Amino acid sequence: MTRTVRTRAAGARAPDDHASATAVLNSLRRGLTDDDAAGPLWRAAQVFRAIGFLYALGFLVAVDGDLLHPGITWVLFAALTAANAASMAGYLHGFARRGWWVSGELAVSAAMMLSTSLVADKDWIAHNQTWPTTLWMASAVLSAALVGGARAGFAGAVVIGAANYFVKGEIVLNMGRNATMILLAAAAVAVGMAATRARVTHERLTAAVGLAARSAERDRLAREVHDGVLQALALIARRGREIGGPTEELATLAAGQERSLRRLIAEEPPAPRPQDARSGRDLGPELRARASDRIHVSTPADPVVLPAAVADEVLAAVANVLDNVARHAGAGAHTYILLEDLGDEVVVSVRDDGAGIPPGRLQEAAAEGRMGVSRSIIGRVERLGGRARLESAPGSGTEWELTVPAVVVETDTARKADSR
Repeated sequence: MTRTVRTRAAGARAPDDHASATAVLNSLRRGLTDDDAAGPLWRAAQVFRAIGFLYALGFLVAVDGDLLHPGITWVLFAALTAANAASMAGYLHGFARRGWWVSGELAVSAAMMLSTSLVADKDWIAHNQTWPTTLWMASAVLSAALVGGARAGFAGAVVIGAANYFVKGEIVLNMGRNATMILLAAAAVAVGMAATRARVTHERLTAAVGLAARSAERDRLAREVHDGVLQALALIARRGREIGGPTEELATLAAGQERSLRRLIAEEPPAPRPQDARSGRDLGPELRARASDRIHVSTPADPVVLPAAVADEVLAAVANVLDNVARHAGAGAHTYILLEDLGDEVVVSVRDDGAGIPPGRLQEAAAEGRMGVSRSIIGRVERLGGRARLESAPGSGTEWELTVPAVVVETDTARKADSR
């Protein structure tokens, strides 16, 4: 029995030991891993930096006796080594992957190359490369490419190349004798393109994973709604019609909500795109999703796209109008939604054939502290730089006209056309 108890105790401690070891390994990995899709390229660039340092060290040892001021050269070399060590740590851990840091590294690298004129004579410069070596200084160019893409990498190569040619005092056009700068520029462009492609691919993969997760959740909710809410609404609608009388209106509302819910869970959600200043949402499908027996929606055949934030505000205003119709228009009222794209403006008209609003009713509601119309509808539209117009009379229904500026939004179709 004693042996059994000890075995269990040891077994109980084993998961703790394993968890501790796992935590240590994870803490070590965190220093070398990150969420940047170009992370592997950053780590490869630091391996290149280390190789460049060893090459530069060997070069300096070899030419030490030929320099005018070897002592100054070693001091500068030590300072540059410290700067590169800081950059290597910063790039591996991620905090130095900023444009300003890379710009500083390029400036330091170019300055060190220019210092060749201080530590060597013209004859030595004419027959040798600049003393920190172009190979080591290429690390700054690769950093620029990883941060800013191919263009930034090419610009970094131009900076290093200009410093090299300034020290040499001439521009060698015979690339058969010296193709170093051409190779440096080509490598920078290639690394920049690879980093950009890695990030774009990562964004698309993340979006696809998110879409799959949302689709799975949508399917789960659809099953829950189908097995619960839809069955209850169908029962209410059937029993309400059987009983008749005052419950018939309740049955009609339940049937309408049942159809709306069935339509909602049957529709496939649009594939998400990263939201930025140029991407947006099509108002048409959003408004058509609100259609029912008593809500009739008319939209253009072409997409009416607004920035996502603007579309959200417009749809929220429309939702408030529909809520007012449901509460105040009266039983049996129908609502008609019309979406229009006028080129420089987008107009959403919401009209009902209900009881209408008595004169002075809105002012009375505002005096009583009920600000639903002014804040939820008019306020939303005016904050977008648009305007909201209300027309109503007792017995003649109510019409809202919500107008917002049409903002140019880059759609998938436009992007494909531009690419052609």
